[in-house]
Amino acid sequence: MKHTDIRNIFENAPMGEEVTVCGWVRTARDSKNVAFVEINDGTCLKNLQIVVDKDKFDGKIPGVFSVGSGVLMTGKLEASPQNGCELHLGSYRILGECPPDYPLQKKRHTLEFLRTIPHLRVRTNTMLNVQRVRSALSYATHVYFQQNGFTYVHTPIITGSDCEGAGEVFNVTTKRWNDSAANEEEYYADDFFGKKAFLTVSGQLEGEAAAMALGKIYTFGPTFRAENSNTSRHVAEFWQVEPEVAFAELTDIIEIVEGYVKFIVGYVLRNCRAELEFFERFYESGLIAKLENVVNSAFVILDYTDAIAQLQKANVQFAFKPVWGAELQSEHERYLTEQVYKKPVFVTNYPKDVKAFYMKQNPDGKTVAATDLLVPGIGEIVGCSERETDKDKLIGAMRSKGITVENYKQYLDLRTYGGVPHSGFGMGLDRMVMYLTGMSNIRDVLLYPRAPKELK
Repeated sequence: MKHTDIRNIFENAPMGEEVTVCGWVRTARDSKNVAFVEINDGTCLKNLQIVVDKDKFDGKIPGVFSVGSGVLMTGKLEASPQNGCELHLGSYRILGECPPDYPLQKKRHTLEFLRTIPHLRVRTNTMLNVQRVRSALSYATHVYFQQNGFTYVHTPIITGSDCEGAGEVFNVTTKRWNDSAANEEEYYADDFFGKKAFLTVSGQLEGEAAAMALGKIYTFGPTFRAENSNTSRHVAEFWQVEPEVAFAELTDIIEIVEGYVKFIVGYVLRNCRAELEFFERFYESGLIAKLENVVNSAFVILDYTDAIAQLQKANVQFAFKPVWGAELQSEHERYLTEQVYKKPVFVTNYPKDVKAFYMKQNPDGKTVAATDLLVPGIGEIVGCSERETDKDKLIGAMRSKGITVENYKQYLDLRTYGGVPHSGFGMGLDRMVMYLTGMSNIRDVLLYPRAPKELK
């Protein structure tokens, strides 16, 4: 049906002209002769106020005042000191009635309650703004890589390998359960693929193959991990941005990460100002200044060994004692970024035992050419490394982590046939949305979060 987006009305309101708008009723205030209805069509944060002269409608307008109802309204636009403009109603049509038990009434609901109704919570201001920021972030990702000569590739969602080697994967099968097979290999032999298949945990391995021909690639899509974790930072289905760059060493990929992060944060600052102001008001005081600091700061590069030394000297009682050889905990990451440096920090050269098998081993034999980008407020947000090109070292790392080498023949072939130094990184889009919005739980930045025992 022909109508004007509410966003376009606020950007270029044709005062005095008759327009038709569609939307959902957000609020309604009734009085004896005049009523005020606010509607929103999802195109912007602001609601459009509809002024209803009830004398024109026999003193009442059935259904229009029902919060949640879908409506089409036609009328004349007039200037308003409070709202910029408002529509004086001439005619209307109810497109979808909403009964009194609609759960999103005027009161502000908790985020925990809203997670129980994911099909409706997107209509709240919080979730509308989250999705708009998420959309802008996704668009900015494509703009950055396309402008910098990267090719966008689509890596498979169904795979036969576990990229991280951790075994926390979802099986893909068409077989009904039965216990007649003598072993696992026999059981899956007559399955759809004739072997065990999984949902991907990462597009990296296939992305590396693409980079060996295209030079600079990025993949951007959903990934899956069957990790039984109920923390505020983990879900079973999430989106990752994963570039791979041929002829790039660790210092080169660090430079790319910093440029990319500054670009996407700057893009959201410029194009989602109203949304960020909303989040600063309701969720994180100082949010905009925090993001501007990211764009305007030179990121710190800190060796893991030096980071551990700083943490051990800190006059802080950490829940997890910082020791060399262990992963940094969130409290360690936040201390470094929020208390010591007050800006993003690349921690480099992690112990090889706590990192993935594919990371390039440093000459010291103890560490790998890897880095995590830590940011104030959330900790690690990007994981990055130079990839191991020495086939023998790669096989040794696989075996030390209990990985079946035969399952990675094609990956090893990349080192046999013209393998060159290359590096890449992965950024969880959902965690970046959390950082940009101040939302404290990853379940609140996904349209339909997938987590243990949670499948709505």
